[in-house]
Amino acid sequence: MRAVIQKYLSHPAQAFAIHVIFLIVRMLPFNVASAIGGFVARLIGPMTKTHGLARDNLTHAFPEKTTDEINKILTGVWDNVGRTAFEIPHVPTMNVYDNPERFEIVNADLIDQLRDDGKCGVIFSGHLANWEFSPHSAAQRTPPLYVDLVYRAPDNPWVKSIFDKRKPDGCRLIPKGLQGARQAMKSLQEGRHLALLVDQKMNDGISVPFFGRDAMTAPAIAQFALKFDCPLIPMRIERIEKTKFRLTYYPALEMPKSGNRQEDIQRIMADVNNTLESWIREKPDQWLWVHRRWPKD
Repeated sequence: MRAVIQKYLSHPAQAFAIHVIFLIVRMLPFNVASAIGGFVARLIGPMTKTHGLARDNLTHAFPEKTTDEINKILTGVWDNVGRTAFEIPHVPTMNVYDNPERFEIVNADLIDQLRDDGKCGVIFSGHLANWEFSPHSAAQRTPPLYVDLVYRAPDNPWVKSIFDKRKPDGCRLIPKGLQGARQAMKSLQEGRHLALLVDQKMNDGISVPFFGRDAMTAPAIAQFALKFDCPLIPMRIERIEKTKFRLTYYPALEMPKSGNRQEDIQRIMADVNNTLESWIREKPDQWLWVHRRWPKD
């Protein structure tokens, strides 16, 4: 009975509310929408259960910081979460290359190299700043580098259209899971490029250090890079000011092969986590601390 209610009542009702909110927010100027989102999240976020989780994550990650310093980061975390949520309806309407006053693209020549090297490739990043703009820096390049986006499909199928609208033109969505893994393999076999956010917990992943603690980490990008001998490119997005962003592409990670595949995967994923950690340490308020990245103590 509960499943029936969810399928025919709660899910449609939730989707209707989300679509209405998206429509209203999209009618607002970008700066106004972002500011409202930040205000709402700073107000409501500290009253939620995830606030305690975020505080626990930050306290473990930065044991040297005082309570006041942690509180200041938490305020920034909620501000970024709220801004990102209210900016998302605007993402499909914006071209990062037509808005130099809002977007700075660093090392864009690496996008051109990926596009023209005749090989497939993998781009990785994390839930930093407004991560939704990240694939647009490749797909909106002239000529474009289309990437296939690996994402977690929403539990509510009625909101799937929102994900479809957020992806850049020419890119394809690949849901996580067994079927998605097959689609990702096919994309690479076709010479296409994948883009993944690899900073969240994967229960059946491998244990890799992250902020000094073992964290279950998806090894897929290392497996893909080794199998196809393709570049593994770090890509970072930062919120420079309230509604200004910097997107930076970095040279491919070094991937010498030792002959032991499992050790190579472990080392590559350690490099990936170290890369993400260095970015987060620099601007901790721009990462999504409100999820359970590490096992419970």
